[in-house]
Amino acid sequence: MKHFFKLIRYQNLLMLALMQLILRYGFLIWQKIPLALNDFQYILLVFSTVLIAAAGYVINNIFDQETDGENKPKHVIVGKYISEAMAYNIYVGLNISGVAIGFYLANVIEKPGFAAIFIFIAATLYLYATSLKQMLVVGNVIIALLLAVSVLIVPVFDMFPMIYNGNREVMATVFSVISDYAVFAFILNLIREMVKDLEDVDGDYNQGMNTLPIALGRKRTSKLIFGLSIVPVLLVLYYTNKYFFSNNLLLITIYILLFVAAPLIYFTVKMWDAKSVKDFRHLSLVLKLVILFGVFSIALLTYNILHHA
Repeated sequence: MKHFFKLIRYQNLLMLALMQLILRYGFLIWQKIPLALNDFQYILLVFSTVLIAAAGYVINNIFDQETDGENKPKHVIVGKYISEAMAYNIYVGLNISGVAIGFYLANVIEKPGFAAIFIFIAATLYLYATSLKQMLVVGNVIIALLLAVSVLIVPVFDMFPMIYNGNREVMATVFSVISDYAVFAFILNLIREMVKDLEDVDGDYNQGMNTLPIALGRKRTSKLIFGLSIVPVLLVLYYTNKYFFSNNLLLITIYILLFVAAPLIYFTVKMWDAKSVKDFRHLSLVLKLVILFGVFSIALLTYNILHHA
């Protein structure tokens, strides 16, 4: 069983589920807007997303056996603890289950066409594992976009069906906040994927991959990521000043500065001199934590607004 959990990278899936739960129960439910899904149906939405994401990890592990054997030999599961045939069966089962739940939910909200979203995500994850990840930058963008989609799928299913002329403006405001978080997640995850490419450059090169570090070299890629990492720092500081500090929301302002802006600045400084696999692994973890802290901030924002005198 422990090998199965490693195969689907359960820690990442828990983070994904936590993110979607916080979006609903730490933010949406407090906005005094009508929501399309009841609690059970929303849990099914989270479960569907997690199942399809898990299938993506499985198919990625199947096609990355040789690469992982060089980059992370201790993390190889397929072919070592779980046969390739069994892995394919798990992949198919997870995908069918996730898409089936998505189809059910799309019909619950009377938007059957929305089931295509789940099919699209599953197909994209398959294409990523089989071909897209070998294309320069494209694979990084795809993975970053899918994380953003996992944020946006919440208002699409829980808010969109309940929009009418009387609440359109309020709904647009709430959706814009979630969209900001989706953009933030996209930028950080894009940078993190590039850092992970630096971490895996040797194995990727031997397997004929075409990543940024292979095309530009470690040093140039590190400097490029350094430059890119300044963007989210500036965006976070601007956003915090414009929407939080200027409105005297001190609690969320302090939280963002300490747990989002400060780690991002730390990442930027460390990225300039990062050279070893250990350095890149550490910096990848920093970005992962920043994304998690960013997700928690939406619940703290809600609390700060509700208790703001």
